[in-house]
Parts: sequence; C-alpha cells; structure tokens
Amino acid sequence: MKLNNLTPATGSTHTSKRLGRGQGSGKGGTATRGTKGAQARAGYEHKIGFEGGQMPIQRRLPKFGFKNPTRVEYKAINVADIEALAAATGLKELGLAEIVSAGLAGKNDLVKVLGNGEVKAAVSVTAHAFSKSAIAKIEAAGGKAVVIE
Repeated sequence: MKLNNLTPATGSTHTSKRLGRGQGSGKGGTATRGTKGAQARAGYEHKIGFEGGQMPIQRRLPKFGFKNPTRVEYKAINVADIEALAAATGLKELGLAEIVSAGLAGKNDLVKVLGNGEVKAAVSVTAHAFSKSAIAKIEAAGGKAVVIE
C-alpha cells in the first residue's frame, strides 16, 4: 500500500452541485434560489425566529406569569429523614456535612427541614431553615433546631 493508492471509502464522498455555471449545467441563471427577494441575494441572513414576515410565534402567543429574581430555593428534608439518618449513624448532632454525605442534599443546596414524620431521638439539627412544625417536633423529642445565618 502506498499513498498514491489511498482512496476514500465508497459512498463517503459526494460531488457538490456546481451552481451558477451557465445554462448548459442545468443550475444556471438563478442557481436554484428562485427569483428575487432577500433569499435570492448573496449575504442573506434572517433573524432568529424570523418567519418570512408572518407574525412570529413568540409575538403571537400571550405573555403571562412572573419569575421572581430574588427567590430563595431550599432543598426540603423531612423530620422523618432526620430520624432515619440519626438512627443509621447514631449521631446526636446532625449538621450540613452529615446531611450532604448521606445524599439528602447537595453541597451547595440551602436545606430546609419540614415537619413530615416523627422524631424519637433527641437530635440537634443544623440547617438553613425550619418549618414551625419541624421545630416543635424536634424540641418535643428533646433536641435542638439550630438555624444557620
């Protein structure tokens, strides 16, 4: 095998259409662009969402809703999850590191403890926010709810 014997695999290459090379080529004159208009001209680029002058869909559809730019989103963890984690690890103090390592939240998540479930062990829980029912249940079991500022 030599370099002069190498050829591309069959079917991998295509001959390009030669446009605008005279009437005899069958692709002369308008070179398959039709007649007149912006799309027939060289350098034509349409705007994103342009629909040929028809009213674009983003202007036809009604606008509604509101996105609050200052919204704070918490990762919700229930009191039942805290109880299960405390029982599994045997720890009396659960902080963010323990919650993240257990896979209940991501390392960059803000954690809020909600009151779904029951707590039997006295556990001190550290999180960014607590619901009123979660605080009541944790303190009723003899634990403590510590809020991270």
